[in-house]
Amino acid sequence: MVARRRFWRGSQHGIRWCLTHMAVFWPCCFHGGAAAVQYGEVRSRLKYHYFWVVGENMKHAKRLQSLLLGLSLTAFGIGRWATAAPAASTYPGTGGPVPFEMNLQPPATQIAHEIYDLHTLMMIICLVIFVAVFGVMFYSIFKHRKSLGHKPATFHESTTVEIAWTVVPFLIVIGMALPATRTVVGMKDTSNADITIKATGMQWKWGYDYLKGEGEGISFLSNLATPRSQVGAPGMPPTEKRGENYLIEVDNEVVVPVNKKIRVVLTANDVIHAWSVPAFGVKQDAIPGFVRDTWFKADHIGTFRGNCAELCGKEHAFMPIVVKVVSADDYKAWVDVKQKEMAALADDPSKVWTIDELKVKGEKVYAANCVVCHQATGKGVPGAFAPLDGSAVVNGPKAEQIHVLLNGQKSGKYPAEMPAWKQLSDTEIAAVITYTRNSWSNKAEENIVQPAEIVAARK
Repeated sequence: MVARRRFWRGSQHGIRWCLTHMAVFWPCCFHGGAAAVQYGEVRSRLKYHYFWVVGENMKHAKRLQSLLLGLSLTAFGIGRWATAAPAASTYPGTGGPVPFEMNLQPPATQIAHEIYDLHTLMMIICLVIFVAVFGVMFYSIFKHRKSLGHKPATFHESTTVEIAWTVVPFLIVIGMALPATRTVVGMKDTSNADITIKATGMQWKWGYDYLKGEGEGISFLSNLATPRSQVGAPGMPPTEKRGENYLIEVDNEVVVPVNKKIRVVLTANDVIHAWSVPAFGVKQDAIPGFVRDTWFKADHIGTFRGNCAELCGKEHAFMPIVVKVVSADDYKAWVDVKQKEMAALADDPSKVWTIDELKVKGEKVYAANCVVCHQATGKGVPGAFAPLDGSAVVNGPKAEQIHVLLNGQKSGKYPAEMPAWKQLSDTEIAAVITYTRNSWSNKAEENIVQPAEIVAARK
């Protein structure tokens, strides 16, 4: 019987040790150093709640320790091997979410490949730990139960086990941290970019400015392209069948060349947003008053979709991100077309427009940029967004409304502030102001604004 005393110091204490250690050790697998420190502190309090394995069970424990030690020491090597695999010639995914998807989206960049492989590696390590710990626990419970005549051991401490269950988890955490650290450092390296794009989050659209590289000077707004008839409204069901890219399609896509490093500089002009494209392994907050950056280098040609990933207000779900990756020749052709479009839109600010011309143009500008908050009726959203119909600003001196459009406004009457719209052209601002002053019930005395007045107000 002495040779077969290879069980817990009481089965009740053994079960308590296993469950407690699993609860404490498990966060270490996901949260790293801080959780490991916490694990060490809690472990020291479990002095009387561990099981002892003697005889053959100690052999099993030593084999388990060797297995986990070997796994932790090879973690870094596996991560390096996995990330060194060449990219596939064709992209295996859709570039966006698919129904009932159970895993991460197929990676389209090297960083995304590393994230995917790290995710898989961590899950394997956690699964091995889970099976090993609970396997030993249930085996010990079954083989050394009281009904078979076993009695609890009378010994109290084991320096070997104390050292083992401190060193082995530490080595596992280090083994997991090494490849993860290498990937995180790579994610933050935005140097030597071929093209730099500024992305500005605003409620509820994205503004893009090509700052450096081929395409420098291109600027546009990217709005949700899904028709409102597919979305519906509170208390009103949609009147049109949802499309294939429902809520993840835009009117102006970000276009970039394949195999080029793209740096994305992020900020916001109202609340916190987040620019996220899962297939690229990219997610970076856009914070008002701060400039953050991230990067990607697409390995495949295709269209990749993401969303604002930070809760930013009632239309948060309507801020999709679409990046179209094209060949170098197609990108050059796109740049030429876009620059010609911008030149055509750059109207002569000295031109004098008729009120009807401004109203027609202003209605289009309003529908693209203002209708989400102020509504097509100009009534706004009670308690959220100010009405323009009957507004004292819209019906008052035009200088005040011009100031609001160029600089924004925070009146304190509504939770959301009016953002600045300096990115619109002088003609677009003049047109939308003229449109609002002559629409609905508004009958402003100063009912027309010319682009030259916007030019003067910008100075």
